[in-house]
Amino acid sequence: MDQWSGLFTPQLQALVVLAEHDGHMTRAAAALGVPQSSMSRRIHALETDLKLPLLVHAGRTVRLTPAALDLARRLRQPLREIDLAIAEAVGSADADHGTVRFGFPLTMGTGRIPDLISDFRTAHPGISVVLKQAHGSELADDLGSGRLDLAVVIPPPQHLHCTLIGSQEILAVLPRGHRCAGAADVDLADLAAETFIANPASYHLRGATERWCAEAGFAPDVAFEVTEFTTIRELVARELGVALLPHDDRAPSDVVEVPLAGDHRRAVALASATPLLTPAARRLHDYIVAR
Repeated sequence: MDQWSGLFTPQLQALVVLAEHDGHMTRAAAALGVPQSSMSRRIHALETDLKLPLLVHAGRTVRLTPAALDLARRLRQPLREIDLAIAEAVGSADADHGTVRFGFPLTMGTGRIPDLISDFRTAHPGISVVLKQAHGSELADDLGSGRLDLAVVIPPPQHLHCTLIGSQEILAVLPRGHRCAGAADVDLADLAAETFIANPASYHLRGATERWCAEAGFAPDVAFEVTEFTTIRELVARELGVALLPHDDRAPSDVVEVPLAGDHRRAVALASATPLLTPAARRLHDYIVAR
């Protein structure tokens, strides 16, 4: 675990690690590299100091109280920042080795992001990159909780530290036999009578689709809600509807992507919970921004 925060704040670190291991005292103690008895003493000492119940005993197991879980969530990132700051100050940080937990959107599973990760690993073989794909709100939550170090997010969350790295054009995705398939561009109003295939309401792209359609004077008739963008394209190929999606190099041959008239873009950002990153994460951050 983190060397410096473990040295200066052992009780708080014990609580955070215990929460990460779902109240399993033995596993948490092993993760910290201390005996289970020491782990228990730290938690009980923290309860005494705070005058706050942190554990609920249920037979041979323990559960963290809601207050303990909330405190652990709030402490996780500050403790990590303390460890990083001191490691940099004493020169113990290693920028050429380590692990970076990196997330990116479901819409970017092909093309530029995989190319960048591949090139980065070639340039920095000592750094391992653990990847996660998810939609924007989940990536933002993972950054905030410390489960991810960096993520490409669309749009940039206001509560995170973000660097704009580009924009993503959204296109009309149509069956090849659609009346607008051969057009240079298509006005959204021309799709008012169409059946739409879209993401669930929690996805940013679904909200953007509804907003853009409203600006064009109609509410989209969404007959299918699908989380996976590849599945949306497969349904479009079967002429079950149309969709608004970013470009995909691997779109089915029976699908056509047509630019939308007007500006239909989403800002793309590289985000982290705070500006302070591990040296390995900083390497990946700067590599992506530079390219």
